[in-house]
Amino acid sequence: MKVLIVEDETAAYDSLIAILSEIDPSISIVGNTEGVAQTIQWLQTQSLPDLIFMDIHLSDGHAFMLFEEMLIDVPIIFTTAYDTYAIDAFKVNSVDYLLKPLMNADVESAINKWKRRTQQEMVLYQKSTKDVMEQLSYPEKLLVPQRDKLMPIALNSVACFYTTEKNTSLHLDTGIVLRYAKTLEQITSSLNPKLFYRANKQFIIARESVVDVVVCTDSRLQVNLNIAVPEIIFVSKNRAADFKEWLIQSK
Repeated sequence: MKVLIVEDETAAYDSLIAILSEIDPSISIVGNTEGVAQTIQWLQTQSLPDLIFMDIHLSDGHAFMLFEEMLIDVPIIFTTAYDTYAIDAFKVNSVDYLLKPLMNADVESAINKWKRRTQQEMVLYQKSTKDVMEQLSYPEKLLVPQRDKLMPIALNSVACFYTTEKNTSLHLDTGIVLRYAKTLEQITSSLNPKLFYRANKQFIIARESVVDVVVCTDSRLQVNLNIAVPEIIFVSKNRAADFKEWLIQSK
């Protein structure tokens, strides 16, 4: 059995490797990807595995973005530390959904569940996954609480989202800044990944707000927006190629 592991945490990856090796030493790990863009590229260029173990919260967004970009015919066992994603996981017809830290018995049970699927069930799995993808849509506005009111904010007027340890703020292309009581992880899951990008731990940026990009001496990218921001926006060297591809892609 050939397995692809989509996981951006080294400790979690090593733990899953150890569990799979103990369950069945014949299992072959054919790849490890850490983000949405990297996984898409891997699936488009490599021979498909028999099964995918996929963390939901990845380095550049949530795993469900994959299904917005491509049809994935390979059965998936989702892994995550957050049970709030369970409904979304089963919307894309996962084989199973496992909470971290992973236990040997749970992983083995999920694999056995996959093995029991008939060919007819696999055909239905692929069809229903495609149906779910076609139904996915993104909001055009956000409701932002401000004192005793809810303000509808058009997403095409948002330049970026910014977070510190205590607060998250929404920055409009007019320069107006609004407090927004959600984490960047929660925000990312509702945004169109073609229009917004999780640049780093502090920023989600809108593609239309990018003025230019400076290549730093350490190969990081400095991203300059059409508004003033609380701190310099850097994209790491490891994600520079992915960011540049996102910046020039068609809508």
